[in-house]
Amino acid sequence: MGRYVARRLLQMIPVFIGSTLLVFSMMYALPGDPVRALAGEQAVDPVQIAAMKKELGLDLPLWHQYLNYLTGLFQGDFGTQIATQRPVAEEIARAFPITIRLALFAFVFTTVVGIAMGVFAGLKADMLRDRTLLLITLLLISVPSFVLGFLAQVFFAHQLGWVDPNVSPEAAWDELVLPAVVLGSLSLAYVARLTRTSVAENLRADYMRTAVAKGLPRRRIIGVHLLRNSMIPVVTFLGTDIGTLMGGAVVTEGIFNVQGVGNAVFQALRHREGSTVVGIVTLIVIVYLVASLLVDLLYAVLDPRIRYA
Repeated sequence: MGRYVARRLLQMIPVFIGSTLLVFSMMYALPGDPVRALAGEQAVDPVQIAAMKKELGLDLPLWHQYLNYLTGLFQGDFGTQIATQRPVAEEIARAFPITIRLALFAFVFTTVVGIAMGVFAGLKADMLRDRTLLLITLLLISVPSFVLGFLAQVFFAHQLGWVDPNVSPEAAWDELVLPAVVLGSLSLAYVARLTRTSVAENLRADYMRTAVAKGLPRRRIIGVHLLRNSMIPVVTFLGTDIGTLMGGAVVTEGIFNVQGVGNAVFQALRHREGSTVVGIVTLIVIVYLVASLLVDLLYAVLDPRIRYA
């Protein structure tokens, strides 16, 4: 197991470098001059612009800028915002905890409700509750997230008055419930369908008939034998979904005025703050890589037949 983990960690290095280099190159290729844009329509001395670019290291070739970024990254330096001259690390420290809370809420909602719905439908496949689950999940997949967000905001906030329509800058836990439900609704549909399909398939397996023939309690048959073997595809999806929830919260955070990573990336793209975008994406890439490693390790826990040499 130790050798496998070490090998996976070494494999993460080229993936990390490749993904961050791709995002860094895309921001470098965007049209416009972020330093010149600071002055707006006013005339600025080209010498001043060149001096500021040199100070920020924007006059260097792409490979040199990326090398400087990696060097600073290993020292905890994510760069500096051009407009405010503030460290990008401060913006990340402000926005990232909010998005982590939102994504955690959405992940728990997706996992608990999605698996429960999938098991409930899978135990009675092709029955009424199975068709009802299919209808609900197809509806969640078909409706865009911004439409679902506005509908939830109008119904629960404006009509029923259960929650505030906008989240405060502090983003308390109770304020993030509705945005988390909206954010996790699409993932909920996929988790429910994956669980339903896996449970219905494993119900017909030989080991399930053996467990029933041995007279094991129904709770043990479903809770241990059936669920343990049905969760592998679900865990695979949930592992990658953690990073998706964090990176895909731009629309949801915009609807509910959540001052998280999505809002920070949107504002950074508007002002062409490449260092902010690259810094946030770098952390999301790390989340993806760590989640992928944890999912692979969970396979051995869920299925004893899987062993890592």
